[in-house]
Formats: sequence, structure tokens, C-alpha cells
Amino acid sequence: MKGLHIVGVSHAYGKNKVLDNASLMIPAGEVVCLLGPSGSGKTTLLRLAAGLEKVQQGKIVIDDDVIADENLHVPPAQRGIGLLFQDYALFPHLSVLANVTFGLHNISKSLAERRAMEMLDKVGMTQHAQNHPHTLSGGQQQRVALARALAPEPKLLLLDEPFSGLDTNMRGKICEETLGLLKLSGVATVMVTHDPEEAMFMADRIKILGKTGRILQTGRPHDIYYHPNHEFVAKLFGLMNRFEGVVKGGCVEIPIGKIRANGLGEGRQVEVLVRPEGVTLDSYGKIGPVIDILSIHLLGHDNIVRVRLPDESGAKEGEKELYVRVHHAFEPELSNRITVGVDPAYAFIFPTDALGGIAKA
Repeated sequence: MKGLHIVGVSHAYGKNKVLDNASLMIPAGEVVCLLGPSGSGKTTLLRLAAGLEKVQQGKIVIDDDVIADENLHVPPAQRGIGLLFQDYALFPHLSVLANVTFGLHNISKSLAERRAMEMLDKVGMTQHAQNHPHTLSGGQQQRVALARALAPEPKLLLLDEPFSGLDTNMRGKICEETLGLLKLSGVATVMVTHDPEEAMFMADRIKILGKTGRILQTGRPHDIYYHPNHEFVAKLFGLMNRFEGVVKGGCVEIPIGKIRANGLGEGRQVEVLVRPEGVTLDSYGKIGPVIDILSIHLLGHDNIVRVRLPDESGAKEGEKELYVRVHHAFEPELSNRITVGVDPAYAFIFPTDALGGIAKA
């Protein structure tokens, strides 16, 4: 198989185990994002693939060749890997052109410069070929670093938080340009990020690493977002509204509606996690209980609305606050009665008792 295959890799720094039997397969032409919190082993996995760390347990294969296991360590320069780090690591004393030709060792200078100019053209940087990195913006430096990484036609490209230093407006444009170039090159790509939205945008598949260094779930972005198999995975994508309940008649009833508990037996104690976009508001007062609006925060493309759900008994300590995402202009002052409901597509049920299992609404 062309691409990267990591099999059963475990790794520890002293007594601190950061990876636990991690495996992944990335075919040529596919972009896979490693997503997880700090300390989950994402960068360690990248460093092992790059040859910057030695494998303690397991093996790493690139294009059917074993390049690392407990007894073998092929040097980084011999692995056919391109690297792009968050600080870009451009050589300040070299021109843009010289930076891109730096890794082109086994061809003549004229061929190396021709190849470098071809790559600079693909990233729109030919006019800066004789400039030095300090004269470039962050986005321009990122383009040069990407050109340098792809110039030797690597078998595998490793990206470590490559867009974290860019401002919000520039990041979306650079992400789209980078993704287009990666697809054009056909190289297998592993990207480390802690930004769920970035992973959803860039990845063909996402691998979620938990705090214990284990891969908790692998799937297409749509599957990860709409079908999380672990509460950690569900919570990784932002704010969640949490409820507790018990399975009765194949459903779990929470204050804002009833949700099917597929796969969980009667009497199971569960928690229900509902994304803010899964809480629905009705200005005509036709669904669910009446709520109070506490605050509205405009995020540009939508609003985050904080609401209070009164306790049915009238006890103030039983009141619950919820977060709601509203994808349009929201003017609660136009209604005297706003009620709340739930969209089951954004609700996830996880058992809290010892029996285990998972349900998706």
C-alpha cells in the first residue's frame, strides 16, 4: 500500500505513557488529521513517523517498507518525508528560492532551481523568490514552507499545527490553498491540530486521540461529528448541554424533549449531551417549556444564546442554563413567549452505569 501505516505504536517518556497501541493507515492522496487536547500524543506520533523519536513498541511502514520498529531506525533524511511545522523553520539567511532548493540534493543546481520555481509558482510566490523570509508575512512564509516540503516529492507529508500562527481571516484562505495543493500532489498527509473546525475542513478522515494516548475514534468528519462513540469525542467539538436521565420505553426524557435510546436497555442510567445547535427555539410558543433569555452573543455567522430553563417545581436551585446556537438574526423582544425543544440529530446518549454501551439518537 502506498502511504503510511503505523501499527501498534506505544511510547513513553520515563513513566509517562503518551501513546498506547496507536495504529493508523493513510493511503497516498489522503489527508488525515490527528485531533486531540494537549498531551494526547499527537506530536509524538508525528515525531515517530518523521524519525525524530525512536520507536519503543510497534512499527512504522512507508510504501510497504518498514522504516522503524524496536530494532530498526531509518534516519529522517532517508524516509522520503516532508515536514511543515508551526514556526515554518525557514532559514533566515537564505533567499526564498534557496530555502526551497535546500532539500533538493541529488539533482543539478539548475534542475533544483527549476523545480523550486515550479513549486513557488504553485503557491503564488515566484515574485518573492529573491526575498528573505523576514520580509514576508506569516501567510507568505507558510506558502514558502509548504513549497519547500513538497519540492522533493516526498512519499509522506507531516504537518504540525501549520496554521496556528495565522490570523483568522488569512487562515481560511491558506487552508483552502494548502488542501488544493495537497490533493494535486497526491501525497499522503498527516496533520496535527487541536482545532476541531480546522480538522473538519482539512481532513478526509479524523483520528481522535484521548488523554491516555489511545485513539478513541476514526472516521470521516461527518461521522465523527454526528456519530461520536465516546463522550470525550462529542465534547471535543465545543459547548455541550448536559442532562441526566434513565431509559424508559426505549427513550430518555429530558426537560426539553424525548430522545430514542437505541441500543440501551430499560433502566439504564445515562447522560445526554446536546450540541447548542440541537436546542431549538420557537418564538410562537408551540414547543416545549417556556425559557428566559439571559444573554445573546453575536459571532458573525450565528448567535450563541444563553437561556434559563425553569425547574418544573418552581425551585430556583433547580433551574438549568442552556447554550443555543441560532443561525439567523435573533430578536427575542419580538416575542412574549419563547419555548425550547431538541433536535435528536445533535443529541448523544452515553451510559453512566457500569454496563457500558453507547446510543445515538
